[in-house]
Amino acid sequence: METSRINDPRTPPSTPSPPLGSLPGAPPGAPAAGCDVVTVPARQGLEAVDILRRGAGEAVGPVLHDDGGATLGFLVPPGTAAEWDVPGSTCTGTDGRGLALPPESPVGGSDWLLPPGGADLATDPAVLREALGEAARTIKAADNCR
Repeated sequence: METSRINDPRTPPSTPSPPLGSLPGAPPGAPAAGCDVVTVPARQGLEAVDILRRGAGEAVGPVLHDDGGATLGFLVPPGTAAEWDVPGSTCTGTDGRGLALPPESPVGGSDWLLPPGGADLATDPAVLREALGEAARTIKAADNCR
């Protein structure tokens, strides 16, 4: 599994996710895609989801959140992990093994914030990169107003 991580002291270390290759519980005939997963702190991720949903078109694909509320995971196209360079985030590759997208959460201790169901199964990494940058600037500005 290929992982790209930019170290940022403001970002708590993440716990590794279980392999996303063949996931239990996927119904027969469930859509599959070799998606990578970008994991970000929940506050930044929720802000990015809002930014993406306000944009034109279907800018955001499925998004997972952990039950503890600490992180969000955006599904992105395969190969994104090799080039991911956004501070405060981690991108985990699935090595093209495919990712079953069942209606229930594919990873224990998480649930879908935005479940799969659209034609696009992944968020465009360039669009996500921009949204995460805007989210970080928005959060920084809000924190500086306190």
